[in-house]
Amino acid sequence: MIPLRSAFAGLLTAAWLTGAAAAPVPDDVLVVGQTAEPASLDPAVSTATNDARILVNLYEGLVRYRSGTLEVEPALAESWTVSEDGRRYTFRLREGVRFHDGTPFDAEAVRFHFGRLLDRDHPAARTGPFPLAFLFRVVERVEAPDPRTVRFVLREPHAPFLANLAYPTGLIVSPRAVMERGGAFARAPVGTGPFRFAGWQSSRKVTLERNPDYWGEAAKPRLVIFRPLTDPNTRATEMLAGGVDVMAEMPPDALALFRDRPDFAVREQVGPHLWFLILNTQAGPLRDPRVRQAVNYAIDRQALAAHVLQGTAVPAHGLIAPAFAWAYDPSQRGYPHDPQRARRLLREAGAEGATLRFLVAEGGSGMLDPVAMGTAIQADLAAVGLTARIATYEWNAYLARVNRGLGEDADMAEMAWMTNDPDMLPSLALRSDARPGQGGFNAGGYANPDLDRLLAEARRTADQARRADLYRQAEAIVVADAPIAFVAHWKQSAVTTAAVQGLTLEPSFFLRLSGVTKR
Repeated sequence: MIPLRSAFAGLLTAAWLTGAAAAPVPDDVLVVGQTAEPASLDPAVSTATNDARILVNLYEGLVRYRSGTLEVEPALAESWTVSEDGRRYTFRLREGVRFHDGTPFDAEAVRFHFGRLLDRDHPAARTGPFPLAFLFRVVERVEAPDPRTVRFVLREPHAPFLANLAYPTGLIVSPRAVMERGGAFARAPVGTGPFRFAGWQSSRKVTLERNPDYWGEAAKPRLVIFRPLTDPNTRATEMLAGGVDVMAEMPPDALALFRDRPDFAVREQVGPHLWFLILNTQAGPLRDPRVRQAVNYAIDRQALAAHVLQGTAVPAHGLIAPAFAWAYDPSQRGYPHDPQRARRLLREAGAEGATLRFLVAEGGSGMLDPVAMGTAIQADLAAVGLTARIATYEWNAYLARVNRGLGEDADMAEMAWMTNDPDMLPSLALRSDARPGQGGFNAGGYANPDLDRLLAEARRTADQARRADLYRQAEAIVVADAPIAFVAHWKQSAVTTAAVQGLTLEPSFFLRLSGVTKR
């Protein structure tokens, strides 16, 4: 591995000594650095955690994650009940809540939001596409018996349902704003949250302002400005120059340096994250499971975590992150680094010297220094006789390319998922009928009916211990078939100036900013 820290330290020192300091940011304004320009501010359309950090401050759902956990608590709903058969969820809504455009939040607004996601004949259905609508495909209908009561009737019991409602796809939009603005709603959003939309200057910033009519406790910052800083060096130099108060994803080299500075604070938390490679199971050399296994054996996860990521991640041995303590299987050891075994599998498969087309992101939320990671993995593959040809893309272009499927012209692609439940990643990215265009992100085209059966049973099972056993069985199938290469679980981090108070990193990877202040 190439030692990067000394070179990076020199760059930051030079920037600190010679760069002009940014204009001071007022105490009631919070500037947050982002890894990329948001793709959309419509929660029904967005899929990226980068966007979700903005969305959760603009919008609210019926429920939300309790701070510091992935357990749900009331938000726009005051309470709820679940029928004995697990098919009916009835919510009692808060009274007196209004959207930022002044229209009332009520049961019909909830019906509108989910109808838009699920009904192709809905008057706002064309404001999509809605790539995560699958999360609610189990919903048979949404009823509004009165303005403060909404009932979801499910086709079958669905254990992740409440967790899915807390995910950004469940954030409720203003029906009037969607109907008036159509597809433009994604750049002129209206929710009920503690901040309201104030402006979006492309490639420069998204600005939110305090919502003076918020139903709950008023936000402390007057303005929150999200700045896209796609270049890792720029993120660090902007922090040093005083142009950013909070940076949620700092490159590992810079993170190590900020730890030693008293004028900054580094916050860290392990979350439910997996950084992996999507492998093409339908075309090219990786159609053969032995070649996919060889790729997994070739990757030196320990070296990646220790050197490229400098301790900001832990090696991944399977699908389920340690953050899901109830479902995580510590006995699952996945693929140890074993180049000799990788070469033997390649010989058996007749794939010695094969060339793999490797898609790599230039940045993006949770992507863990993707160019450096891709280059290191390229070297690991070369060591066992595989040639990986890298093609890089800007983050939003990358998502558009990968999410349509690898097809005939790519063999593998980097990806990162932050999940709210052990069901989410396998159900959206590995289930047979979750292919692009069919309601999912199975870009590698993997299909296994045994996996499908286990996932379906787990979703219908209310008993958590039984669910955990089913997910461990599912994980064993995925590890054996290797439709993905397991690489690392990220330790979520953020760098702030020492003045920032009240910022809490959440296991959901979201940033709730209404209670943040600056001394």
